[in-house]
Amino acid sequence: MSISHAPPDSVESDISDIADPVGVAEGPSPDLVPLVPTSSRRTRVPRWLRRTTGPLLLLALWQPLSSTGVLTADVLASPGRIAQVGGDLIADGSLTSAMGTSLQRVALGLLLGTVVGTGLALLSGLFRIGEDLVDAPVQMLRTVPFVGLIPLFIIWFGIGEAPKVAIITLGVTFPLYLNVYAGIRGVDAQLIEAGESLGLSRWGLVRHVVLPGALPGALTGLRYSLGIAWLALVFAEQVNADSGIGFLMVQARDFLRTDVIVVCLIVYAFLGLFADFIVRSLERLLLQWRPTFTGR
Repeated sequence: MSISHAPPDSVESDISDIADPVGVAEGPSPDLVPLVPTSSRRTRVPRWLRRTTGPLLLLALWQPLSSTGVLTADVLASPGRIAQVGGDLIADGSLTSAMGTSLQRVALGLLLGTVVGTGLALLSGLFRIGEDLVDAPVQMLRTVPFVGLIPLFIIWFGIGEAPKVAIITLGVTFPLYLNVYAGIRGVDAQLIEAGESLGLSRWGLVRHVVLPGALPGALTGLRYSLGIAWLALVFAEQVNADSGIGFLMVQARDFLRTDVIVVCLIVYAFLGLFADFIVRSLERLLLQWRPTFTGR
């Protein structure tokens, strides 16, 4: 038995035919160009710079109007004057003392409103009989402007700290109730069925399914309630107050001090912004499991 051996040249040609069956001529491979999203091609501007552009432009317009006399001091003080007055109020301790008093009122009203609003929302959202008993009265009361209840609160609680805290509590309760209630009732029913199939008890379903599902709505309600709390504080501190930021504003109004009024409004704004920052940080910490769209 003889075995024929093919010449090496013919073997190489056969291998090349297998590697290149269609006979495409070899050449340099094209360079691969990575695809870059359109949003990544734009020049990146630091976000802190973009967020501060609006206030800086406002100041850049405000100062020339005040310097040229278009805005008089009786109408609106200049930014330089406001900065000077703010420094004076901080130096003599009146502004820091007023901030401490106002923060105590907001903290107490927010705590009471959170307990009442969340408790009513849990009772109404988790139990049908609770909804029948609680939801209708709450929906009726929330349509009543809480500012209109100030005379009634003065009659009930006097002119001390109680009516001020009651106004803030009432302003906080209803937004928190609505958002927590909507969060509970917005939990996917299939998640409830899945939990029941896994043998979770009623309390287990509430703890592991309902409450985590309602947490985004609760935090949104907390952010909204904080804004209402500062708004309610402005009205509350008009009720025979002898301390607080609102008291400074009342005194400034009597003496036509627009610079002091603007300083107090700026303090209100920064305190509200700081409180909102805390809640947003809490959202990022507690809602890491929820993917969200962050904008482009």
